[in-house]
Amino acid sequence: MSEERTSLAGVGATPRSGVGTAVRYAPDDALDLDDATSADVDPETERDRYEAAVEGAKADLERERERTAAEVGEQEAAVFDAHVKFLEDPQITDAVEEAIEDGHGAEHAVRNAFEDPIEQFEGMDGRMGERADDLRDVRDRLLRELLGTERTGLAELDPGSVVVAERLTPSDTARLDPDDIVGIATAEGGRTSHAAIIARSLAIPAVVGVGDALAAVEDGDRVLVDGEDGELVVDPDAERVAAAERDDAADVRRGPVTTTDGRAVEVAANVGGPDELAVAVERGADGVGLYRTEFLFLDRDEPPTEEEQYKAFVDALDAFEGGRVVVRTFDVGGDKSIPYLDVPEGDNPFLGVRGVRLALGSARDLFETQLRALLRAAATEHGDALAVMFPLVATVEELTAALDAVESVAAALDDEGVEHAVPELGVMVETPAAVMNAAELADRVDFLSVGTNDLAQYVQAAARDDDHVADLHDPRYPAVLRAIARTVEAARDADAWVGMCGEMAGVPENAELLVGLGLDELSASAVTVPAVKERVVETTYGDAETLAERARSAETRREVTELVEP
Repeated sequence: MSEERTSLAGVGATPRSGVGTAVRYAPDDALDLDDATSADVDPETERDRYEAAVEGAKADLERERERTAAEVGEQEAAVFDAHVKFLEDPQITDAVEEAIEDGHGAEHAVRNAFEDPIEQFEGMDGRMGERADDLRDVRDRLLRELLGTERTGLAELDPGSVVVAERLTPSDTARLDPDDIVGIATAEGGRTSHAAIIARSLAIPAVVGVGDALAAVEDGDRVLVDGEDGELVVDPDAERVAAAERDDAADVRRGPVTTTDGRAVEVAANVGGPDELAVAVERGADGVGLYRTEFLFLDRDEPPTEEEQYKAFVDALDAFEGGRVVVRTFDVGGDKSIPYLDVPEGDNPFLGVRGVRLALGSARDLFETQLRALLRAAATEHGDALAVMFPLVATVEELTAALDAVESVAAALDDEGVEHAVPELGVMVETPAAVMNAAELADRVDFLSVGTNDLAQYVQAAARDDDHVADLHDPRYPAVLRAIARTVEAARDADAWVGMCGEMAGVPENAELLVGLGLDELSASAVTVPAVKERVVETTYGDAETLAERARSAETRREVTELVEP
């Protein structure tokens, strides 16, 4: 790079700043193939090699999924389920078969089969276009299996590294160590790509979509990554470095925040494992709005014991020293598979036996064990800050059965002379049925928590893992907003508080709208907590109510977006 200081514009993907040494990363040269075909290729042998590579890739994806779920979060790990589906996509598998019959070896057949789907996604806008990187990830995984090559190391980079690349795949990003990597800059990609989502969960400053100008950044350049303003600065001066570090630190607000006219809004963090607790505290989260307990069940051959779960819950409570910690009872099924649990697959697992349905059915013993650990944790030093919510509730009968289970467990602990307490109890509102039954549900619990990821999926009839309907999964659609508003109104009438733990709450631009809708708590990825808090303190509640009313009356998502981001 020239000695002249250079600023490159991109899209801010993680609202943090970092300064470090650029490390260029490119796909393995060993994956480059020539265009040769051969009449000597034995189709049967090549098909066998391809099928073995697919099985190897699936096993690798399962390992990667479990590791990502444990270290990053269950939601972020779900991308690898979509990658398995790509391996089974007839458009790809049929193309591989045809290429092998035409005299190509398995490696060339794989490369050729992925070309058209990748090109198709690249020609699309928004989230759909960003799925091209997922296809590249799957293609390269298959090629490594066929060629017997290892992935280029990203997990062992020196502390203070800024990864500079044309693009990063989800599996690339999930392998980064946030203790060593101080920033990411890519030429391609957008804020909603899976790699960007994982980077935010890891709290790694990131700028994406810098374009061709990024090619001029060389190994060893000192660079500043400004993930708030979407800027990469080469050879930043001391003043700019100090300003970035000051801004990054200033973003963190300790303690509760209020709007300009005094309405308190709790801003909590979504946590998918013990490693994320420290990040949530560091980023100023008031507590935990969603503690995903699935990580306790992953990467093992048998379920966690009562003592293991008890310790995990107490550790979370102690980390926040009185800040509310909302624990979701295990939400298994759908896109979350646990090998040792008997979960019927069904034709549509998202609509099958999952969440509270599984807990009240074949996994009843595990549910009661988890409840024992939770009630015991509620009696510890910071236990009065514990809240527990049940996932995927659709009916009053389901909630009644779950509450009866709590009462039964409490009675058993009492008979055993074990110290315990019953924490705040709540329901995740993530089905249209829960919205319609919100008044009846709120009458029976202390709080409701809106899970917008599943709620948008069900309200819009748009599967979360189907890229063809990804745009319909946007919670800014008026129907989803009206479902949220109805839930808030039901909670208010029942004197229950209401929060939101879906991805919608983690978008700072949504904060004013959500405050205006009446949410008492917003729970987001830890890295976005400071930005959400900043938006809250800049909001006037009266103006936010007006904004929310106009958004509820809107007819299209575009109208809502223009209101939220004028």
